Amino acid sequence: MAYKIPLFNLNFDEREAQAAYDTIKSGWISTGPKNAELEQMFKDMWNVKYAVSMTNCTDALHVCCIVCGFGPGDEVICPSLTFAASCNCIRYVGATPVFADIIGPEDINIDPKDIEAKITPRTKGIVVVHMAGFPAHMDEIMAIAKKHNLKVVEDACHGPLSEYKGKKLGTIGDCAAFSFFSNKNISTGEGGMFITNNEEMEKAARLIRSHGMSTMSYQRASGHATEYDITCLGYNFRMDDIRASIAIEQLKKLPGDLERRLEVRKRYVEQLSDIPQIAIPFADNKEFVSNYIMPIVLLNSTRQRRNKIREFIHSAGIQTSVHYPAVHHFSTFEELGAVLPQTDYVTNNEITLPMYAALIDEQIDYICETVKKAVKEIE
Repeated sequence: MAYKIPLFNLNFDEREAQAAYDTIKSGWISTGPKNAELEQMFKDMWNVKYAVSMTNCTDALHVCCIVCGFGPGDEVICPSLTFAASCNCIRYVGATPVFADIIGPEDINIDPKDIEAKITPRTKGIVVVHMAGFPAHMDEIMAIAKKHNLKVVEDACHGPLSEYKGKKLGTIGDCAAFSFFSNKNISTGEGGMFITNNEEMEKAARLIRSHGMSTMSYQRASGHATEYDITCLGYNFRMDDIRASIAIEQLKKLPGDLERRLEVRKRYVEQLSDIPQIAIPFADNKEFVSNYIMPIVLLNSTRQRRNKIREFIHSAGIQTSVHYPAVHHFSTFEELGAVLPQTDYVTNNEITLPMYAALIDEQIDYICETVKKAVKEIE
């Protein structure tokens, strides 16, 4: 069906189209000057030492696991309430994901207490996902990591420019990954970024990104090198300059987009907070965040009731989603036998409402009125 209010709205205009056109006309469309410009923008905006563009966030997460030294026989703790890439990346390097529970309906980020409870002599790291762009409890997580000598990977795909105690998400752990997928705050269709403050990790990531080659095509075409060596096992994780040029325009828009999203969320919270049958995750958050999605969690409810409420909302012309089906219940992960009661409850009772800067107040009001009716009428 065609929804009156979609879940997501692409923030594109003639600027992205012109940027792509100009790059095509330049004659250099593979990894080159636009990628270098994009990486510099990330370094400046995130106040981080190193940024390496990637084909997508999944590849950036894969690189994070490689440079952190995860491998066969290792265990890496991660949430199950996330997209599968956050856990698949651990398996790519031969390590085993160990699922930790979330805190609960009011805070759907990974629980530091359960992280510590899951640590064994084989644990080598933690993959933290900042759900909806809201920061996980990084002080506690970093203290656990220091205590047990663990590497911390931040999956910050939901949180570009989100902050935690004055620091940008992605700059707190050892390294981080960002997504430029079509429905993300920064959108290029596909694309991603690896960031770190660790020079050795950056050098390794840059080699891994391009087959382990000591120099890239743009350097050789610019006369800076004529030969190359293959120095390690690498992959083709390069972003092309067409997408990089689009990402540059998206980054320019990002601060203004996030400011408007803050207003959208504030209006949602004001109108939904008086419904006793729902929890609004992170309702008390005071940090500046990206507000990638707008999740609510039904209380004292069931999966069946959640689905009926979604159908009611859809019948009113409003698109919703679920973030996320729990990864530990997917067939490929069931053998790990994870028991995560809070994750199970939330994944069965969460509803993601429309969230984007172009939402107008009348639309938000209509969504909230519809949610109130649905919760009241459906037992």
